[in-house]
Amino acid sequence: MSVTFAPIDVRGADRGALTRFLTRDSFPFHVVAEPSEEKVAASIDAGYYEGDRAALWVDHAEHGRIAIAVLEDLRDPTPMFDLRLATRYRGRGLGVPILQALTTHVFESFPSVNRFEGQTREDNLAMRKTFLRAGFLKEAHYREGWPVDGGEPLASVAYAILRRDWASGTQTPFVWEDMQA
Repeated sequence: MSVTFAPIDVRGADRGALTRFLTRDSFPFHVVAEPSEEKVAASIDAGYYEGDRAALWVDHAEHGRIAIAVLEDLRDPTPMFDLRLATRYRGRGLGVPILQALTTHVFESFPSVNRFEGQTREDNLAMRKTFLRAGFLKEAHYREGWPVDGGEPLASVAYAILRRDWASGTQTPFVWEDMQA
């Protein structure tokens, strides 16, 4: 596989590299699109990347270090993730292999995980397509659920994949509107 992951030593050897990665790029579809060095330092010092979270470097065989992924809620049967791809690698078709590799990593590393979920803003069409192409299914559309700095909130759209669907390469559908008023 062309995508691999390495733990980020956030309090040690990787602290500076993580800070540079997060502050020297822009992540326009995240709640905090351009974190300051102070904000990154505060989140590290507060233990944001520890406990039931795991911060990972995303390395690509051809391109090197291209992103970070933070796995969240790892004590839960449905962990979530935050993915930040460096600008220079966006639009190159790398999202699907990253998400597929991350899904494999989660299901192989955490046997109690049954579902893997991610959310994005309604206007992040590239990520929404990435979810679908990677085998995830849209499960929720939270109206005005995503805060936007200096703007009106947007919808948060949630996608997930079940362990059994990942293992079988299938997708378990469900009926969106199962009730009538």
